[in-house]
Parts: sequence; structure tokens; C-alpha cells
Amino acid sequence: MPEHTFTVNGRRVTVDIEDDVRLLWVLRDVLNIRGPKYGCGINVCKACTCHINGKAFNPCSVPVSKIGPDDEITTIEGVADGENLHPMQEAWLDRDVPRCGYCQPGQIMSAIDLVRKTKAEGREITDEDIDNQMRNTCRCGTYYRIREAIKQGAQNM
Repeated sequence: MPEHTFTVNGRRVTVDIEDDVRLLWVLRDVLNIRGPKYGCGINVCKACTCHINGKAFNPCSVPVSKIGPDDEITTIEGVADGENLHPMQEAWLDRDVPRCGYCQPGQIMSAIDLVRKTKAEGREITDEDIDNQMRNTCRCGTYYRIREAIKQGAQNM
């Protein structure tokens, strides 16, 4: 089998796996990283959202062969700074967002990406940004709390 080497959450990894295996399964089943969740497998629900080289993407739709040795993958497990949660994780807790919790890792990773984009543009995040760019599905319907958490997290990022 072919070997694939890349970085996950700051750690260099090499996996011996077929080229067509989706990265989500490499993360979950081979590397035992359980934060990214399987929801749809077709890049729609966004439960698996992670970052590749600092930008949000969905590993359920990316074969491991598309990940190169210079690529850096960050999952929800990699956003905290040691024992200190990421400001967006703190906001999620402060705003009591999680219900079932299934979509939360993907929601947080998408929110971090959205805030980084708006800050790079030199502006504050708006409701319109959240409405237009947060496409993660939440079966529990905590969208109002998600919106408030994103705004709080953005203030502290």
C-alpha cells in the first residue's frame, strides 16, 4: 500500500493506506482522532469540518492521496493551547451551545475559519457573514446560540 505523510495537530504522521480512502476515515479509524464526525460523506452537513493549512475543509470528501507532505491538518483536538481552550471553544461553553454535541466540532472549526476570514479583511463579523457562510447542519437547532457564540468568540480571537 502507498504511504502518505502529512501533519495533524502539529504532529508528523505517516499512514500506509490506499490512495482513495477519504481523509476522514484516516483521521478517525487509523489515527484515532474522533473530533471530526461522519455525517453525510458528501461535503454537505459539515460535521467533519477541519482545517487544512489554516482554512476550513471537509475531510469526508477528500481522498488521502490529495493530502501532501507539506499539508497541515488541524482538527478540533488541535485548536486548544495546551490546557487553555480556544476562544471559540470557550464561547461555545459560555453560550451553552451544545445539546447532543455531534455537530459541535465542525461548527467550531467553521466558526474559527469564518472569524479569521473577516479579521483578515479588517472588519468585524456580521449576522450576514454568519448566515451566508456557516453551512453546518445542527439537528438540535441551536442556531441562535451558535450565532451568539461566534460573535463572542470573534471578540476574543
